[in-house]
Amino acid sequence: MNGPHHAALDPDAAARVAAFDPPVPLRERGLDAVRASLESAPLPPDMPEMADIIDAEAAGPGGPIPLRIYRPQLGEAPSPVIVHLHGGGLVMGSNHSFEPMARAMAAASGAAVVAVDYRLAPENPSPAQFEDAMAATEWTAAHAAELELDPRRLVVAGDSAGGGVAAAVALAVRDHGGPPIFAQVLMYPGVDRDMAAASIIGQPKAPMLTHDDIVYLHELADLGASSSHDVRRVPAYATDLHGLPQAIIVTAELDPITDWGERYGGRLRDAGVQTTITRYPGIYHGFLMRSDATARGRLAMAEIGALLRAKFAHPMPF
Repeated sequence: MNGPHHAALDPDAAARVAAFDPPVPLRERGLDAVRASLESAPLPPDMPEMADIIDAEAAGPGGPIPLRIYRPQLGEAPSPVIVHLHGGGLVMGSNHSFEPMARAMAAASGAAVVAVDYRLAPENPSPAQFEDAMAATEWTAAHAAELELDPRRLVVAGDSAGGGVAAAVALAVRDHGGPPIFAQVLMYPGVDRDMAAASIIGQPKAPMLTHDDIVYLHELADLGASSSHDVRRVPAYATDLHGLPQAIIVTAELDPITDWGERYGGRLRDAGVQTTITRYPGIYHGFLMRSDATARGRLAMAEIGALLRAKFAHPMPF
């Protein structure tokens, strides 16, 4: 009889974690240093080739929002499109540092990817990030014809904190109107604030994201923010998940916020939303930012892309 499962990093994931300097809490490093390190990290030389890359701007409530549009192929027109919202706790990250992820998603799914450089907290308190995401989604739909994009197959996607913002966009469109959302892709999403979740309590020193890192990022993101129970910042506070777009939810076994994404996915499923939830064992939070770096990351990105390709090819009429 097999014994109980003990979570452990895959060998290549463990090697990647070990390749970084000994971990120093984000709080000790400070936000400026963490941002500088993230933005100065060299991009991989072998990122997927794109047929076209366009820089654009969407008008937003806080000024122009920089967008970068990745088109993986000059085939199907109009092309399905993914509005991608990067991770980083709402306080760091950019279209530059998350370019490998945007390219990988475009290549895997066959869809154009609109990467959004939303305003960051704490300089821009919540709901600035949601407002920019919503404006970018509306801009994408409004400019679909000239960009040869299909607004009927418009996906909102996000990783980590960006996953929470993507879920909030899907909720807002359902409740207040906006461009129809074809699907939502939430990758280890920061959709909740339950610090008593078992995955958080059980992994206080998780690789890549410790308990204190989560607390510190929340402290920064909450400075000057609106009501603490604003669903634009914490989608799990929504009491009704009926009628939302079909969902792809990805979690990581060695991620302390795994329970947040899986519980939200379970609620979507129970509300009648077609939902795929996949937990990837042996891997850490944030592993899709550089999906090329691990076998599990390459598999996950390929599976996300394959699911989206199937959905794009067989859209449901209801």
